[in-house]
Amino acid sequence: MGETKAVTPSIFRQALTVNKKPFPWLKALLAGIAAGLPIAIGLLFGNFQYGLIAGLGGFTFLYVFPIPYAQLAKKLAWCVLAIAICVFLGTLLAPYPFITAIMMGLIGSIGVFVFGAFRLVGPSAFFFVLIFAMVTGMPVAPEEAFTRSGLAFLGGLLSWSIAMGGWLFNPHGPEKNIVQRSYLELANYFEAIGTVHENAVQHRVISTLKEASETMTSGYISWKKSDMYNYLVVLNDFSHKIYLFSVEQQLTERKDIPEELGQSLRKMAEIIDSKNIYDAASINLPHPNEMDENIAQIFIEMNAVKNSLLKSSVPLKQQADVQMNSAKRILLGAFDKNSIIFINALRFGAITTLAAIFAFEFEFNRSFWIPLSCVAVMSGATVIASLHRAIQRSFGTIFGILIASAILFFQPTGYMVALLIFLLTFITELFIVKNYGLAALFFTPAALIMAEAGSNGKAPFSFIASARLVDVVIGIIIGLIGVWFVGRKSASSRTPHLVSKTIRSHAQAFYTLFSKQEIYHNEINKMETNIRNLRTIFDTATGELPKDEKTIDYYWPIVYSLEELGFLLEKCAKSSNRPLLNDSELAQYLLAFESMAIAADRRNYAEKRNLPEIAGFQSIVEKIEQLQSSMLKH
Repeated sequence: MGETKAVTPSIFRQALTVNKKPFPWLKALLAGIAAGLPIAIGLLFGNFQYGLIAGLGGFTFLYVFPIPYAQLAKKLAWCVLAIAICVFLGTLLAPYPFITAIMMGLIGSIGVFVFGAFRLVGPSAFFFVLIFAMVTGMPVAPEEAFTRSGLAFLGGLLSWSIAMGGWLFNPHGPEKNIVQRSYLELANYFEAIGTVHENAVQHRVISTLKEASETMTSGYISWKKSDMYNYLVVLNDFSHKIYLFSVEQQLTERKDIPEELGQSLRKMAEIIDSKNIYDAASINLPHPNEMDENIAQIFIEMNAVKNSLLKSSVPLKQQADVQMNSAKRILLGAFDKNSIIFINALRFGAITTLAAIFAFEFEFNRSFWIPLSCVAVMSGATVIASLHRAIQRSFGTIFGILIASAILFFQPTGYMVALLIFLLTFITELFIVKNYGLAALFFTPAALIMAEAGSNGKAPFSFIASARLVDVVIGIIIGLIGVWFVGRKSASSRTPHLVSKTIRSHAQAFYTLFSKQEIYHNEINKMETNIRNLRTIFDTATGELPKDEKTIDYYWPIVYSLEELGFLLEKCAKSSNRPLLNDSELAQYLLAFESMAIAADRRNYAEKRNLPEIAGFQSIVEKIEQLQSSMLKH
């Protein structure tokens, strides 16, 4: 009996699928408070309109995600400043529609580029464009630019304070979670060795270890490193050491890995999650009954991890080592003609500008909803994601207008508006993790209520609602046209060149590490930048429509092998006992890299070459051989 082929759900069904992620109750509650409280404070001081403007700063809280508080504080501070600038520019430029349209596109471009370059989680440029657009729809009053931006800044400052409240109770919660997950993934890896799931679990381990290192780096504060942070840095370093040691000992060739190794790693995860690390670290790890030399070395490393947490160990500050990435290097790495981040930012800004010009030229009522809906659609990471957003946005808007109609039938005012904004924002944040369409179902009435409250009753709601519906449909159509004609094949067409470029950057890093030259970290940094860009562009290519199946099938094993090889080379750069290869040996490796780079650029097949061994770093040799194998003709 043949295997049954899985049927892929239609795009329509995928868009309406509700995932099983848990509801973020606390975040939703705080988001509601951040949105509704400024309005209530404005009412308390007798100025409802000022409260609504300050409420724009409450959008800052929508950029809160579980990242280290050190990074969150900086990220939200920039968001507060950006919102205040958007309010200032929106007020100042409102009388000039054409300049407003260009500025809207520029704000979108900058937001998409910065969030993409720094790999920040969140709604990217969407709320900055929303705030700028909403302010241009307010009564024209350029003289109030400083007042309005100051009010938005205060509202944002309130959101910042609410978001940072968790630091008082669990200052290193995000760091603990990712380091704990690293040890659990390592346990899964040891348990998967020798099974059909080994390769998939190994790639997941590498991804988790890289994420953990990035998280620990983002949580670094030069002028203050607590003992808990130092503990987590040491634990993170040991997790990398254990993985690399296990790979070097060629455990993947075995099928008799003692289950006590996985149990020991899970015990370490429990210690990380304990309230008192000192006491928890005094336990004994499960001891394997039978051990050869390699297994014994692994077990010794695991005990070294545990013992590093004891008070009698070497002072933490001597063990903890954090290397920061330069913001300038990250931005320059993304500012490249072949960078999909740069391409997406340009596309995003251009289409947003065109949508805004179209809306202003045809004098649509509340014309800012057209570019805003366009932005919502383009916020999808891929063409398929954009189609999902279009479907979700359409359904959410239509039914959201019905909800708003029912609410506004009772003509709420004052504190009732503040309460409604609180409730609708709370429900929006609750459902955004489930499905964007469900979130739009509640975000739409919140926006319409604010628009109605800001209109002072000058326009009937039926007119505002119908205009909003027309604007949303037009904006969705413009966004889809832009994504389809400008970006549908941009990622797959750039994949060959970027794969070739990434292979050559690996070769340069390899030469720097194993030659007589002094290590230049620029080569390692360049390699890491190319890997990041390659992964972004490849993920985008997998979501194109129509999907280039041949390109994806050819490149996906190459992309994964390059990621894993880059991880090993980056760790090798930190080792002080690297052997030096002679010119003949280096030439063999460089020839292999160049052959693969040429083959990748032509989407061809490379000849497999025999490579000399590298004492103590045979895992790198095996990964290069694996990369060659992924480019052989089957």
